[in-house]
Amino acid sequence: MKNNLTTYRHGDLLDSFFDFFAPDFIDENESYSSLEMRTDVSTEGDNYLMEVELPGINKEDVDVKLKDGYLTIKASLKKEHNEKKGYIHRERFAGVSQRTFYVGDVDPKTVEASFKDGILTLSFPKRKPEEESGSQIAIK
Repeated sequence: MKNNLTTYRHGDLLDSFFDFFAPDFIDENESYSSLEMRTDVSTEGDNYLMEVELPGINKEDVDVKLKDGYLTIKASLKKEHNEKKGYIHRERFAGVSQRTFYVGDVDPKTVEASFKDGILTLSFPKRKPEEESGSQIAIK
């Protein structure tokens, strides 16, 4: 059986180089970047292990949901607005970002999650190889 995890990203992870030179780049209220949830997926025995980088995020600001075979990680980072600094350009992310992975038919009770030092670690069992069903058809 082929082990596939399909990823879906919400928002563009790589901002266009030319966006920096747009005429309104001085608008400090516009977000130019998103939180890159860099993810490593590995196998550990009968489980998949996902390690997701969430730098600067608190555990309380991370939400993980599993629905219809899709595992969604949502993280929010609050922006401290400081009028005194007079920003000309800001690239540090503030806001909400999410990333979705197709993991297949996984029982939510079997998913284990932990968060330490900005790394969200998720572990869930691999699907058992499906036995081929059906009957052999004789060709006449």
